[in-house]
Amino acid sequence: MDRKIPIKLINELLKDYKSPEDITGSDGILKQFTKAIIERALASELTHELGYEKHTRSGNGRVNSRNGSSNKTL
Repeated sequence: MDRKIPIKLINELLKDYKSPEDITGSDGILKQFTKAIIERALASELTHELGYEKHTRSGNGRVNSRNGSSNKTL
């Protein structure tokens, strides 16, 4: 899959850029973007594995019901 990130999106993400720390720092855009991508991929994987979307009635009564979320530490 060869998808390019649109330059307009990159410009929007970097519009408040003032220093390298804004990109690579502990609260930088790179860390935030990586976290968002991983969370989306994991949610998609869970949807695929369970066979139904989050918050649908298909999961009611099942052992693996997707009825909410909580903070976790890895």
